[in-house]
Amino acid sequence: MLKELYREVFGADPGEIEVIASSGSSRRNYRVYRNEALGEDTSVPESVIFTEGQSVAENNAFIQLARYFYSMGLPVPNIYGVSDDRLCYIQKDIGYDSLFDRLDDLELVKKTVSLLPDFQFATGDDFDYSFCYPQSKFDEYNIEFDLHYFKYCFLKLTGVEFDEIKLEKDFNSLKKNLLGAHTWGFMYRDFQSRNVIISADGEPFFIDFQGGRYGPVHYDVASFVWQARAAFPENVKSELVTCYLDSLKKYTDVDRVEFLSTLRHFVLFRSLQTLGAYGFRGLYEKKPHFIMSIPYALDNLSGLLDTSFDDYPYLTEVLAEIVKNKSMFSSGVEVTVPGTLTVEVNSFSYRKGVPTDLSGNGGGFVFDCRAYANPGRYERFKSMSGRDREVIDFLEEDGDITEFLESLYPVVDKHISYFISRGFDHAMFSFGCTGGRHRSVYCAERLAQHILSRFDVRVILSHKALGITEEL
Repeated sequence: MLKELYREVFGADPGEIEVIASSGSSRRNYRVYRNEALGEDTSVPESVIFTEGQSVAENNAFIQLARYFYSMGLPVPNIYGVSDDRLCYIQKDIGYDSLFDRLDDLELVKKTVSLLPDFQFATGDDFDYSFCYPQSKFDEYNIEFDLHYFKYCFLKLTGVEFDEIKLEKDFNSLKKNLLGAHTWGFMYRDFQSRNVIISADGEPFFIDFQGGRYGPVHYDVASFVWQARAAFPENVKSELVTCYLDSLKKYTDVDRVEFLSTLRHFVLFRSLQTLGAYGFRGLYEKKPHFIMSIPYALDNLSGLLDTSFDDYPYLTEVLAEIVKNKSMFSSGVEVTVPGTLTVEVNSFSYRKGVPTDLSGNGGGFVFDCRAYANPGRYERFKSMSGRDREVIDFLEEDGDITEFLESLYPVVDKHISYFISRGFDHAMFSFGCTGGRHRSVYCAERLAQHILSRFDVRVILSHKALGITEEL
């Protein structure tokens, strides 16, 4: 289909085709270059983006919105052509860099957020939202879906105990506050820095608005300013909201105090929806980018909870418990040194679950230490860990755990040697015990030192229950 549509639109065969990596979307994007045989023929763009989607309705929403925004002079890609079955389309190639790659340029970030009201109020009161995907308006069903997305795809996977009835009562209160927001317009819904492409002349262009619908404008502000991986400091968040409100004055008058008060509820809601997505894409589908984003989202949530939400006492109690235990999502393996094997050694509590492999390889070795004498059963050791001399002496006294480790070393050595010879970049070994504080910590420490004594590799030691991650 790609070649046929390209020929139909430009009257020539395409040149080189480059796959563009995707994250959460099922759509596939390709950068298609002009055939070198065309020389300097400027009637054919140097490159274009070919998109193949699985949903006609979703594609149609993007195409119609893109053409409408383009006709209004807004910075979106021009649509060059669409296949007859509406499953594929070709759009202008804006560039390689997203705003996410340029977040250190505060003026560019401010410029982007100042453009948001132009999109939110471009549609006007008589705009027909019926073609929007998957629905035309932000409503109670939209809210309930996202809240249950959070509950089932993230909260339940954390292992944190909660009362579903109490939680639902607070969800209903949150739903009421969101639907009661005063200012509505075109709700972009996925307005975040990765969906803004920076052109060669440094201008922001907006993409991926196919999920847009009629809704409260606060949602987009919360999505952008509190985007987890952006990790804007509090003073920058305040500046960005001010830029947005100053730009909003072109279209409507708002009470700033009321707007900011309502905005907090949308930041909370958006945080829950984001965690739901990270839980599904990361904890369930095991996609590294989403797993590594969880700690950033929890940092956002932690700052938000510094000021209480009186309307949602039980929800905030549950969220505080998650934030308190965020070390279960910590990892030191996000950055890999090229050409070097990174060996991740973990200790963990079986009560909290086996550590997730963030490398995308699907997991590694997991060893159970619960068969050996447990220091945690003795009062004098309860406040200590497997790093303390007293605990070490206790564990080594009868020699069982030492024998256990000695039996593992040949297995570990063989696999690390093999991984190095094959040029692999990540290996993972995890030790679990009941509380994740004593036996597993001792074993992880010993294995990490053993590996360092034999191999020239990068070792990341992570004690999940202790909240400690360090590079040795």
